[in-house]
Amino acid sequence: MPSQEPLRLVIVTGGAGYIGSHIVLTLLLTRRFKVISIDNNHNSHPLALSRVSKIASDALPPDASEQDKSSAQVDVHQGNLTRVEDVSRVFEQYGKGAIWGVIHVAAYKAVGESGEIPLVYYQNNVCATISLLQIMDAYGCTRFVYSSSATVYGIPPLIPIPETSPLKSESCYGRTKIVSEGVLYDLCLSRPDTWRAISLRYFNPAGAHPSGLIGEDPRGRPGNLLPLLSQMAVGRVKDTVLKVFGNDYPTRDGTCVRDYLHVMDLAAGHLLALDALEPGSIDKASWASIPGLDAAPGLKTPAAAQRHDVFAGLGEKEGKFRAFNLGTGRGQSVLEIVEAMRKTTGKMFETEIIGRRLGDVPDLTADPTLAGKELGFSAPQPLEVMCRDLWNWQSKNPEGYDTK
Repeated sequence: MPSQEPLRLVIVTGGAGYIGSHIVLTLLLTRRFKVISIDNNHNSHPLALSRVSKIASDALPPDASEQDKSSAQVDVHQGNLTRVEDVSRVFEQYGKGAIWGVIHVAAYKAVGESGEIPLVYYQNNVCATISLLQIMDAYGCTRFVYSSSATVYGIPPLIPIPETSPLKSESCYGRTKIVSEGVLYDLCLSRPDTWRAISLRYFNPAGAHPSGLIGEDPRGRPGNLLPLLSQMAVGRVKDTVLKVFGNDYPTRDGTCVRDYLHVMDLAAGHLLALDALEPGSIDKASWASIPGLDAAPGLKTPAAAQRHDVFAGLGEKEGKFRAFNLGTGRGQSVLEIVEAMRKTTGKMFETEIIGRRLGDVPDLTADPTLAGKELGFSAPQPLEVMCRDLWNWQSKNPEGYDTK
């Protein structure tokens, strides 16, 4: 067996969460990384990472090396990013210069709640990000992928939304993302020879890994439409009627339109961004040889294999910071989502139209052209697959990770 490149140590904050666990799995399946998760389980479940390791271990070939076997296991650290000592302890364990990069997913994300407790959101989303960056810098780690949000755009002037749209969030949550992006921009500007950062502004993740072992399991009542419908269908949420906020918007059926993308496609986008922090191409054959990535078809496109330096067009005095939209470029309305879940689950959801909800906008659909061109990103999995994989997860785990 030829010698292998050493595993790259990568930290994923919020690694046990819905999005984080799928990102961790995608990294593990490449067998190129040793993933370190930092999570305080505020809105996540430790069991998710055990299942992630099982999926990755089961995907190993019969002749897997000891390094391959190690890559399938996650180093799990319980820690709160607002506590400097928790994060410093993780970096200290591995040593200066050991951590190759960080994917920062952990954040509070409830739009309504953010307006009620703004200081908590700024402390958790902004102050913790700054502290993390300071610790990274002290330990010689200067590669950063930031999970941002489409909420940074507020009410966009153009649909589909390009990255050049003004950043004018309508919520406190969105403004914490804008501030954090500003911090990253200024850091990269001040240190163009060392720091590289990519911010991923994504829209509505949906679905689950097709195994049904991991999926979305929010603590409390789901705040998003698809997990709410799946929990209604399985009987976990006892509501018999779905309240729809307004049907008089200027859309094809009068209800709000949103851009949904499969969570595995989103996870693939994070991997592409991580790889883009180091210039160079990946041989197309190397993607084809990676087991388990059929769940993220975008990773096998020729564009992904022929990626270029995404920072090459920046001037010498410009910071190496880029922001990309991750989405499908195709929007679905509330009623279309309900109909898709009816077909998938067989449950006839009753709906009741009520008044508009404050802060809702008619259409939030991404323009993912730039991410496709620069990162090789694509999100090919349609709404039907998202609903199928979500229902597969929910029906196998009616009480989420607490299912006995």
